[in-house]
Order: sequence, then C-alpha cells, then structure tokens
Amino acid sequence: MSEITRRGLLGGAAAVGGATVASVASVASGLTPAVGTAWAAPADAGAPEFGPVIVRRGDPRYEDLAVRRTNQRFRAEPDYFCVPGSTEQVVAAVNEAVRAGRRVTVRSGGHCYENFVGDGTQVVIDLCELSEVYYDERRRAFAIEAGATLMQAYRTLYFGWGVTIPGGQCGGVAAGGHIAGGGYGPLSRRDGLTVDYLDAVEVVVVDRTGRARAVVATRNPADPNHDLWWAHTGGGGGNFGIVTRYWLRDPGARDDDPAELLPRPPATVLSGVAVWSWNGMTQESFRRLLGNYAGWHERNSSPGSPHASLWGSLLVPGRQTGADPGGIILPAQIDADVPGAERLLREHFAAVAEGVTPEVFVPPLERDPWFQAVRTLSLGAESESGRYKGKSAYLRKALTDEQADVAYEALTTGGEISSTGLLWLLSYGGQVNRVRPEATATVERQSVLKMIHLVSWPEDQDGAAHLEWVRRLHQRTFAATGGVPVPGGNCGGAYVNYPDTDHADPRWNTSGVPWSTIYYGANYARLQRVKARWDPRDVFRHALSVRAQGS
Repeated sequence: MSEITRRGLLGGAAAVGGATVASVASVASGLTPAVGTAWAAPADAGAPEFGPVIVRRGDPRYEDLAVRRTNQRFRAEPDYFCVPGSTEQVVAAVNEAVRAGRRVTVRSGGHCYENFVGDGTQVVIDLCELSEVYYDERRRAFAIEAGATLMQAYRTLYFGWGVTIPGGQCGGVAAGGHIAGGGYGPLSRRDGLTVDYLDAVEVVVVDRTGRARAVVATRNPADPNHDLWWAHTGGGGGNFGIVTRYWLRDPGARDDDPAELLPRPPATVLSGVAVWSWNGMTQESFRRLLGNYAGWHERNSSPGSPHASLWGSLLVPGRQTGADPGGIILPAQIDADVPGAERLLREHFAAVAEGVTPEVFVPPLERDPWFQAVRTLSLGAESESGRYKGKSAYLRKALTDEQADVAYEALTTGGEISSTGLLWLLSYGGQVNRVRPEATATVERQSVLKMIHLVSWPEDQDGAAHLEWVRRLHQRTFAATGGVPVPGGNCGGAYVNYPDTDHADPRWNTSGVPWSTIYYGANYARLQRVKARWDPRDVFRHALSVRAQGS
C-alpha cells in the first residue's frame, strides 16, 4: 500500500479504537496542545512587523517553499515567492505583480488536489505567516487568518474560549481555502458547515484599472460588498481575490460573550472502529455493506436527529497482495454526553454489518477528551504528502448495485495498482441540510455522504497507470451520467474543495453538463456576476476558476 493511502487509513482509524486492531496502528499527530490565551488583538502593537519576504531562485528557502504542498505530483516554480506578514503587504505584493504583468496565485495550506498554485504562475503569495487566531472585540467575532491551520484554530478557540468551528480532520489544512470552499468535518452533521458561521471576510481584490485593495465583506445583506461575502461561502479559493482573514460568529447568537458565539464541542468523544476482512467478502456482501452504510445515513441525517452527532468514514482500500488481503475499516465517533451514546454507536456498527460476511470485528470503544480526540485523529501536513489523484461526489442516496459492483471489481483484483486505490465514504447531512441552497454558495444541501475515489503511487513511478485506473473507476461509477457525478438521482454533484480537472475534460465528461454545474449548480450564475464585479481582469484564475459571464 502506498504512503498516502496508508496514512489516510491510519488517520481515519487512529483515534477510534484502531490501536486494538492488529492491522491498524494508532497514529498521533505529534502536535502538542498549548493553552490559547483569550486575547483581543493578534500581536503586540510594539513588535516589529514580519515581512514581506521575497524568496527567489538561488535562495535556500526557495526549495522549501517549492515543496510546501501535500500533493507531490505538482511543484510550484515561480519567479519568486512572497511571504507577507499583513494584509497591507498582500495588497502591495499584488500591485507589484499586476504592474509587472506577472501571473499571481495564492497558497494558504498547500492541500489542493490539483495544480492550481503552480500551473504557469510567476508569483506565489504564500500566506503561511498570516496565521493568527483571536477574538476581535470590535467585530464581536473570532478572526482566523488565512494561513492559520485548522489545528491552530481548534486549539486556540477551544483553550481560549471553549468553542470551535465544524472544520475538517486534517490539522495541516489552512483556513484560507478550507472555509472558502465550504469546509466540513466531524461536527458538521451536528453544527453545519464552517461557512454557516462566516460573519465577514477580508479579501484583496483587483479592480478594472489594475489597482489592488483590501475589502471587508459581511453577512449583512445591506452591506454593498455582501455579494463578495456570499461568494466565499462555498465559491472556492483563488477565484475572486486573496482572502487574508475570516471572522466567524454564529448568526443566531444574541450574546456578546465570546464563549457563546461559536459551537461548543463535545466534552468527551466516544469512538470505535468496525473492521471487515477482504477474505470472504463476496460481491453480494460488498453491495450489502455499502447499501447498509448509506441506508443508515438516509434514515438518520435529518437536521436535529439524535444521530446528528455521530460521524464516521467508511474506508475501502484495495485488496492487498499476499497472505493478508487487508480489509474495510469504519471508524466512527459520537458526543459521549448524548443520551444513549454507546447504544447509538453500537447500533450504527450493527446496522452497517447486518447481513454482511465475513463477520465484523469491533474492538472496545474508547473515550477521550475532545481536543485529545481531535489531535489523535488529525494528520499534520508533514504526514499527508504523496503523489495522488482524488475524485469526489456528493451522494444523496446509496450507490446502485451496479455502481457498487464497479467498485468491487476495481478494488478486489489484488494488483499492484488497485492495491493503492481507495473508496472513501464520509458522513454528511444533518445540520448541513437545514440551510437553503441559495443562502450560501455551497449549493448542495441534500446529500448524506461524500464520496472520494483516490489512488496514489510512489515517487519512482510516473503514475500514468494509476491515473488511468482511478479515472476509469470514476467514469464507470457514473457511466449513466456521462462519466461524472451530475446532480440528480442519488448524486449531488462534486465538492469544490476536492477539485478534479477531469470534470472539465470532454474525454472524461461526456454528459453534456458543464463542470460548473457539477460543482456549483444553480449558484454558478451568481458567482459569475461576483467574478465580473470583483475580478474584472481575471487576475485570480486556475483550471476550474469561476468565469465571468461572456468570458
């Protein structure tokens, strides 16, 4: 099994009882929890300001910045990197690049599935030093700078005020792209998406004359910049400008006590893992397993459901060669203080295992304080690197038997390539689906699962055969809709934070439905209008960026 796939499996199972399974090792993120001080300003006003730092070829730091990404398929080699320390420095850097006619891109955490940062760019603005998390008394909201990692945000918000945001599992992901794309995570079924708490966003934009400036756009419908705020509630990064800071606050909060302005995480997490060996897993049982898992989510994903705090991710790695073929893993967790939490979690495992052979193995459940569970479950950026290709879809209902059979055939051959593949089904729905599709740019508010097709390969291989394998898997899965997850039926399109340029390639998308509909649905026309207003020169663009109408 290649490294990225192995780490994905371990990361999914580490905090949920995996230490008791011989084939699943427990992995800690290696991050040390530090108490976050409840401050109201990000830094000492008298301290010298960081940056901007310009790093060109020949500088020993250039190579570090060139490899600061998780998907090692791609490498950014611009004329120079700019590492700013303030929004004003970002404005100056963009002005300089535009005046010089250089193509500019932005990077916050470096987790993009595709080559949006390095493709033909001449200037990369790297936001790694814009990483403060603090309470802004003036705006009465929590500020998270674009370069702050999710782990930084979780730690500071929790130890400072006892609150959190419903963001993703990977601690090394940065807020910049995660939030703009509608970031989700283990608390989303209970609390919704990160963008459902977005109160304001600071964006460096470029006007028609080529002048860069910083704009703050807010949730307030009377704000003349409100459309720019809306575009950052799921429109995706690198489309309209450079996000430097978010402010988050529960829109329903009526108190100005910071400890009441964002969700409180569970005090304790109850977690477990269910494991099925590939040995004895027939095609019929595989259909049953996938159907049971999706069926449970169809029945238990209404907003406010008692099961809304239960979250899991079914990981189906390719069958391994040799005596031990490996197996299928379902790590799941629930708020331990929910009435009957242990019963609900065990019933979840039993429902998924019903009628499936071989028999499921469920080791003892575990209880951990919330932040300890987050740390153990999360992977830092240094643990996620590899060469890989990912393809996503939202699922409103279970895969059909034909679609399940496609996955079974692809993952059970036990070959060199298929053994590095992965089908991943992640819990969704719940509170996410309480929000109207047009209220935010995140249009898909009906799905109960997210699905990922993934393959990875070692550094000494070119990956051509692996790419062909995952492309064929995705294409065959959605053969009835032209090889792509066209919204409708059991599918809800694809997730913009898992971008896949094949969806815009007529070789792989024969549906006649444009990629923009797959990612944005009916919200795309409004996003186009926002693009035309706020980025009329198309300064900020990539292979799947929003195109202004008529462009």
